[in-house]
Amino acid sequence: MTLMTPPPVDPEEDEMLVLHSDLTATEEPQPMEGVAPTEAANTVDAPVVDDPPSARFTWTIENFSRLTGKKLYSQVFFVGGYKWRVLIFPKGNNVDHLSMYLDVADSSTLPYGWSRYAQFSLAVINQIHNKFTMRKDTQHQFNARESDWGFTSFMPLSELYDPSRGYLLNDTCIVEADVTVRRVVDYWSHDSKKETGYVGLKNQGATCYMNSLLQTLYHIPYFRKAVYHMPTTENDMPSGSIPLALQSLFYKLQYSDTSVATKELTKSFGWDTYDSFMQHDVQELNRVLCEKLEDKMKGTVVEGTIQQLFEGHDMNYIECINVDYKSIWSSQDAKKGVLFIDFPPVLQLQLKRFEYDFMRDTMVKINDRYEFPLQLDLDREDGKYLSPQADRSVRNLYTLHSVLVHSGGVHGGHYYAYIRPTLSDQWFKFDDERVTKEDIKRALDEQYGGEEELPQANPGFNNSPFKFTKYSNAYMLVYIRESDKEKIICNVDEKDIAEHLRIRLKKEQEEKEQKRKEKAEAHLYTIIKVARDGDLHEQIGKYIYFDLVDHDKVHSFRIQKQTSFALFKEEVAKELGIPVQHQRFWLWAKRQNHTYRPNRPLTPQEEAQSVGHLREVSNKANNAELKLFLEVEVGQDLRPIPPPEKTKEEILLFFKLYDPSKEELRYVGRLFVKGTGKPIEILSKLNELAGFGREEELELFEEIKFEPNVMCEHIDKKLTFRGSQLEDGDIICFQKALHVESTETCRYPDVPSFLEYVHNRQVVRFRSLEKPKEDEFSLELSKLNNYDDVVERVASHLNLDDPSKIRLTSHNCYSQQPKPQPIKYRGVEHLSDMLAHYNQTSDILYYEVLDIPLPELQGLKTLKVAFHHATKDEVVIHTIRLPKQSTVGDVINDLKTKVELSHKDAELRLLEVFYHKIYKIFPLNEKIENINDQYWTLRAEEIPEEEKDLDSQDRLIHVYHFMKDTAQNQQQVQNFGEPFFLVIREGETLADVKIRIQKKLQVPDEEFSKWKFAFLSLGRPTYLQDSDIVSSRFQRRDVYGAWEQYLGLEHSDNTPKRSYAANQNRHTYEKPVRIYN
Repeated sequence: MTLMTPPPVDPEEDEMLVLHSDLTATEEPQPMEGVAPTEAANTVDAPVVDDPPSARFTWTIENFSRLTGKKLYSQVFFVGGYKWRVLIFPKGNNVDHLSMYLDVADSSTLPYGWSRYAQFSLAVINQIHNKFTMRKDTQHQFNARESDWGFTSFMPLSELYDPSRGYLLNDTCIVEADVTVRRVVDYWSHDSKKETGYVGLKNQGATCYMNSLLQTLYHIPYFRKAVYHMPTTENDMPSGSIPLALQSLFYKLQYSDTSVATKELTKSFGWDTYDSFMQHDVQELNRVLCEKLEDKMKGTVVEGTIQQLFEGHDMNYIECINVDYKSIWSSQDAKKGVLFIDFPPVLQLQLKRFEYDFMRDTMVKINDRYEFPLQLDLDREDGKYLSPQADRSVRNLYTLHSVLVHSGGVHGGHYYAYIRPTLSDQWFKFDDERVTKEDIKRALDEQYGGEEELPQANPGFNNSPFKFTKYSNAYMLVYIRESDKEKIICNVDEKDIAEHLRIRLKKEQEEKEQKRKEKAEAHLYTIIKVARDGDLHEQIGKYIYFDLVDHDKVHSFRIQKQTSFALFKEEVAKELGIPVQHQRFWLWAKRQNHTYRPNRPLTPQEEAQSVGHLREVSNKANNAELKLFLEVEVGQDLRPIPPPEKTKEEILLFFKLYDPSKEELRYVGRLFVKGTGKPIEILSKLNELAGFGREEELELFEEIKFEPNVMCEHIDKKLTFRGSQLEDGDIICFQKALHVESTETCRYPDVPSFLEYVHNRQVVRFRSLEKPKEDEFSLELSKLNNYDDVVERVASHLNLDDPSKIRLTSHNCYSQQPKPQPIKYRGVEHLSDMLAHYNQTSDILYYEVLDIPLPELQGLKTLKVAFHHATKDEVVIHTIRLPKQSTVGDVINDLKTKVELSHKDAELRLLEVFYHKIYKIFPLNEKIENINDQYWTLRAEEIPEEEKDLDSQDRLIHVYHFMKDTAQNQQQVQNFGEPFFLVIREGETLADVKIRIQKKLQVPDEEFSKWKFAFLSLGRPTYLQDSDIVSSRFQRRDVYGAWEQYLGLEHSDNTPKRSYAANQNRHTYEKPVRIYN
C-alpha cells in the first residue's frame, strides 16, 4: 500500500446529502447502511484550512477472487490529520456490483458531535490500459450517523471479474482513493434567498437531475407564464394534476423564502418513493415532461407554447459532387447533410455525454473537452447551415442562459445547473437546496471537461506532471435568441397567476409561516393535552386496545408558560363547557412496565402554580407537553356536578368489557372503589355498566402491560383490591363467565387470548415475485405464526393443495424491492422475522408458486444451461435441477432428455464460458454442488466427431471472434460472439483451416473475404497469412490456461444480440423515465 500527495479531486465546494437506496445501478453516493437524513452535526473537530490537505491512497489486494468475507477494510491512512480507510464488498452489498466506500476509521472513539468534510474519488485501476480505470467522485460531511459514504453500485461484478477487462491481473485488484479534506461548510445556515434572491429545490433522494431541469425551465419566464396560464380549478389537487403541481412549484420558487419540495410534482407524475430514488437522465426527463405539457396545453390559451419556444425545423439533403444530380441516374459521389429551416427562440443543446460503446458492450460517459461560447452565431459563414427556404431576415444570434452539469460517471453522479436568469453578467449555481453566486469561469471554462494538469509537486526533480480527468462537465446548454430576449425574459407577476391558485398558495404560505412562528415561540408555550371519558369511549376498541388513550387524538391547548393554572381552567370551561368548580385534573404517569396511566389528582398547591412550572414538575422527559385526565362527574340529569372528595382509601379504576362472540373490546366507565373492598361487591355495578342483568356471572382480569409481551391476569373476586395490588389508574377487563360451549365456538374465548391476538396480529400485503410493485392480496396473520402457518394461509388463499410449493421472499425497506435471496424452507422462526429488515419492519412479502416442493428444491442444485444446437443456429436455456451430490455426467444425461440431438449417438459436453471465451470443459465426474452459474455461462454442446479420434500430432485449439478497440488502443482487443474449439492437423495451412471455419460458421463468401486471422497470446495479435502452418503456433502446452492462446477471427460484430440473459440478478433493472398521469 502506498500513500502520496497531492492529486486533488474536482474542486467542488458544496456538500451533497443523499438518502440511502439499496438498489441502483443509477444511484447517487450513499452510506453503506440505510439512514435517515440528519441535521448538520456540530463541527467539534473540524479543522479550518485555506489549502486543504490532499493525498492518494493505493491499496493492492491480492488473491481477490478468493476472498471469502462479505466485506473488507483497507489499512488506516491519514489525510488532513484524520484517520481514513476504504471499505469494499468484493461480491457486492446485496447488489451484483462491487460496493465501495470511504470510512472514518476511528468513528467509534471520536467525541460527541464530531464532523469532517471531504471531497474524494474512489477508483479501481485498469492494469492493461489506464484509460479504462473506473473512477467515481463525490463529497460528504461525515458524522457519527454517516461515518462511511460511497457507492453501493460502483461497477458491475461481471466487468470486474472478467480477466480480459484488465481490472484483475494475476488475481490482483488495485484500488485508489484520492481524498481532500476541506473546511467544514455549514450547509444549513446558508440563506440562499438572502444571498442570491433565489431559492433551491429539495432533493427527494436522487432527484437532482430533475431539480436542475426544473430550475432551468422556471428561469425561462415566458415558459413560466405559460404554465401559470394553463387552466386549473380550485377543486384540483396538486398531487393529481401536473399543471397545478407545476404552477404550485413555480409560485413557491418565485415567492418562498426557503427551499421548495417537489413531492407534489412527482406524485402528479404518478411516481412512488422508488421512482424518486432512481436517478434518470436529464435529456430524457426534459423530452417526456415537455411532451406531457404539450399534451396538457392542447385546447387551452397556451396551446402550442412548447413548439413555439423549443421547436426548430431542419431538412436532410443528398448532393452529387461532380455532376448535376438531376440529369444522371448512375451511381455518383455525393455528400449528405442537414440544413436548418429555422431555429427556436430557446435553443436546448444536448452534448451527448453518455453513449453506448459497441466495443465494450456498455454505456460510457464521454469526459472529453468540449468548449462552448457565451454567444453562438448560427448565421455565421453567410448562413452556411441554413436551408434555401430559411427566413434570412431573422438574426440567429444566441446568448448562453444555462449550463446543466453532470458530475460523476456512467453509473451514478450528481446534477446541478449554472443559470443567469436575466442574462446579466452574474451567474448562479443551483445545486438542489443551495443557490450561490458564481463567476463566469466556474460556469463556462470549468465545465468544458477534458483533462487538467496539476503543477509538479517538486519542481527541482524531473518528474512528469500529473494529469487527471475532470468528471464534472457540461451536459446540456440552453441559449436564448437575442432578437427574442425581451419576449422570453419577460415580467411575470401575480396577475399572471389564477386567483384560486393565489388564494390556495397564500393560505399554504400563511399556514407554513404560522407553523414556523409557533416553532420559533415554542419555548414560551406549553401544550396541554386533556383526555376525558368521551375520548376513552371513542378510542378503545377502535383505534387502541391497550392502555386508555392516544394522547395525539385528544383536545389540546397551547398555553403560555407563565399563565396560572386557574386561568387555564377558565379556558377549559369556555372551550369544553365544563364549569371550573366541576373540573378535577389528574396527572398521568409512565410506569416501569411502560404503561401510561392516571396517577393522582392535582393538589390545590399545584393548581395555584403556573402552567410552565407544573409541566416541569410532572414531566421528567422535559418536553413541551403536559398531559392531564379531566375527571367530570355527572348527576341524575347527566349534567356536571362537583367531584366528590377523594380519600386515600379510594382507588380510581377503569373498566373495559370484552364480548368473545363479537371479538369486541370497549370502554364502559370508571369507578372509585375502597382498597379494603372486594370485586364481588361491585359486580352488580359492572353488570349495569355493561347492560347485563344484575345477576350475570362475570370474570375479571387485570390488564397489566403489553410490551414486549402481553400480561393480563385473572382477578380473584374474593380478594380485596389492595390484596390484588390494584392502585389508581389500573385497568380491569371483564366478560361474561366462560362456559364450555363458548370456549369451543369462539376463536378467543377470554380477555388474555384476545389481547394476545391483538398484540400480535399483522396484516401482510402479498405480491407476486413476478410483479414486485403490485399488491395482489392481503392476509391477517399473527407475528407469532411460524413458517408453516404463513405458507399454509397463502396456499389456502391461492387454492393450492401443497403449501410446500410456496416460496417467500422478504421486502427491502430501503430499495422498496424484494431481497436478493428468498427465505429458505423453515429458515425463519416467526412471521416477525420475515418482516424485519435491519431496524425497520415491513408489511410486504413476495411469493412464488414452485413446480416442486421447496424442501426438495433446496436439496437440489439448479443450473441454467445454454444448449447450442449442432446444426441449427439456435440457443435454448434449460433449467436443470438435480441433487447436489450429482455430477456433470448426470447433468448431461438429464439434458439429453430435453434437447434435440443431431443423431441418437451424439455425445454432449459442458463448458464454462465467460465474456466470449471458454475457460473450462467440465469433467463428467465433477460434482455440481460448487458450480457457479451466476457470473459464468454454462454451455452444453455436441462433441464434433472430428474431436473424438485425435492423432498425437493434432491440436484442439480455442477459436474466438474479436475486434480492435480502435478508439482507445490498437493493441486492445474486444472479444464477442460464440467461442468454439477446432481441431488443427499437423502441417495444415491457414487457407485449409479457413475453409473448414467458413463451412462451420456458414459465412457468405463476400463477408468472409473481409475477415482477418491472427494468433493471439495474452491479448496480443500476430496476423497470419494463408500459407502459414497454423499448428506451428500452438506448440506450447505449459500455458496457464488454454484461453491465453487462441486463433482469433477479426471482423465486425454483425450478429444480433441474443434475447436470453441467463445470469441476470433477479431484481436489478433500469427503468425509463415515465410520467403516468
